[in-house]
Order: sequence, then C-alpha cells, then structure tokens
Amino acid sequence: MSQERSVSFKGNPITLVGPELKAGDSAPDFSLNKNLLEASSLKDFAGKVKLISVVPSIDTGVCDAQTRRFNEEASKLGENVAILTVSADLPFAQARWCAAAGVDRVFLLSDYKDNSFGKAYGVFIKEFHLDMRAIFVLDANDRITYVEVLNEMTEHPNYEAAIEAVKKLL
Repeated sequence: MSQERSVSFKGNPITLVGPELKAGDSAPDFSLNKNLLEASSLKDFAGKVKLISVVPSIDTGVCDAQTRRFNEEASKLGENVAILTVSADLPFAQARWCAAAGVDRVFLLSDYKDNSFGKAYGVFIKEFHLDMRAIFVLDANDRITYVEVLNEMTEHPNYEAAIEAVKKLL
C-alpha cells in the first residue's frame, strides 16, 4: 500500500507517493537508467558515501543550479563520495545538459521508465509523474543518514547541511 502526502508547487498542492524515509532507514535499492540500454543501482556505488540529489527536471533554473552546485562540491569531497542526480528526464536530455553545462563529476541517472526510484524513496509526484526535489545522504553501507524533501518544489535545498552530512561520514 503506498502512502501519500501533500507538498506544493508554486503554492498549489501536489501529492507525493511512497514512504517517508528517515535517517536510520536502509536505502531502497533502485534501477535507474544511465542511458537507454544501461541501468545503474546502489551496488554500482558500493562502499562509497552517496549524496543523492533529486530534481524534477534538469532543464529548470533551480534544478540546473542544484546540479551545478553539487558538481562543484564533488571534487572537494574526494573519491570516497559519489554524487548522483536523479530526475525523470530522458537520458538524452541529461547527457545534452551535462555536455552544455560542463558537468562531469556527478552521475545523472534517469527515473523516466517507471518512476520506481521516486515511488521507493517517497518523492514521486502523482500529478506530474516527476520526482520531488530532495536530498538523501547514504553512508557506505547504504543506511540513510540525512533526508531533506522540500515542501515547495521551486525552492532550493539546504546545500550546506547536505554537504556537512556527507563530511560527517568521511
């Protein structure tokens, strides 16, 4: 049985579907597309601290800024950290955006096929079939240590708190 809760988009209510994950929970595994043929899962980042930055669409201003910010932070955090950006954008759009933006330190992964990541992590937006802006930090054993799911889709996450959560695990 899926759970639902209300958040907003420009002040209008929207519905998130899935569990409300908390620090201490085991991170659900996922299968996200790197491209049309290749998928990626948690095991691809085994043994690393993971910052999962979830954005509704890479082609919007806040999502663009969020992904660029974490790309900048990636080099400062070192090789034991994997930063993943998840969106429901097609892998083609993600690859095009990365090339245009010069983003090369974060892994862009697509939840376009069945929104399984969004539903497993409780960030699937029922009305839009996109994933809600959120940050999840996972330790090297895939335990969630930090969660921020935004209440308003158009707002920025707390970048500093997310980076600090990662640094505590190093």
